[in-house]
Amino acid sequence: MTYVKLSTQLQQYFVALLILSLVMVNSAFAGSNQDTEPKHSAKEITQFAKKVEKYAASQGARAFIIARVGRPVKDLPKGIKFTHTAIAVYSSIALANGETAKGYAIHNLYQKQDKLDTSTLVIDYPTDFFWGAEELKSGIIIPSSDLQQRIINAIASGQNKAIHNANYSVIANPFNDQFQNCTEHTLDIINAAIYQTTNKDKLKHNAKAYFQPQRVKTSPFKLMLGSIFMSDVTTKDHQGKVYTATFTSIGKYLQENNLAEHSVIFNRDGSVSPLI
Repeated sequence: MTYVKLSTQLQQYFVALLILSLVMVNSAFAGSNQDTEPKHSAKEITQFAKKVEKYAASQGARAFIIARVGRPVKDLPKGIKFTHTAIAVYSSIALANGETAKGYAIHNLYQKQDKLDTSTLVIDYPTDFFWGAEELKSGIIIPSSDLQQRIINAIASGQNKAIHNANYSVIANPFNDQFQNCTEHTLDIINAAIYQTTNKDKLKHNAKAYFQPQRVKTSPFKLMLGSIFMSDVTTKDHQGKVYTATFTSIGKYLQENNLAEHSVIFNRDGSVSPLI
């Protein structure tokens, strides 16, 4: 058997190629991290968060689906506009000084910082939600009035906890319960509210019947590297092409079933554009 020794230069080339590929994978699969490093000033983030709150309130939203952009848009797989999705509920919020104020509490599924393939449920607030956003832009879906109340009831009764699966994958298949990401968890809460059940088999059956997930259009090479080197990327729950729940696919789902009053992209300057 003949062994060919690579030159130092060629070895360095392959190492550089691997590192570049891993960076590309990390950019493509932006997860549900509870970011701590801001990309914008505290003032800019706070002002934008208040604009989002005021807009939602002006539309009469008691509960709505909210999304943020956690990576440069150019690095995201084709067709994916947002990287993290959650549910905002108008609530009484306890302040540090002991007083209470009205505002939106955001119910998230976040990855654990020290174990990215595991998730936990966290309540934060609009400024926290946008703290690590790459771009000050938000997705907003306001469900029908009846569905809003059902979602509020579902969260108040702990159904969001009952359907939480802590096994995390950034490209989780929404049609089975092997893994879950933030957007699938949001979809599961919505369906628990619609169908009045936390039975996971029923939720997945109904999702498969009525919900159209989004194809993850990225190279098989990136998927392979991601599944090998990143604990929060796996294709074990998929057969063939990879599909996952996205903010946009949830918007389409609710619109097609007359369950959404309003779906927009809310821009930094306060203007809105169509989601779909």
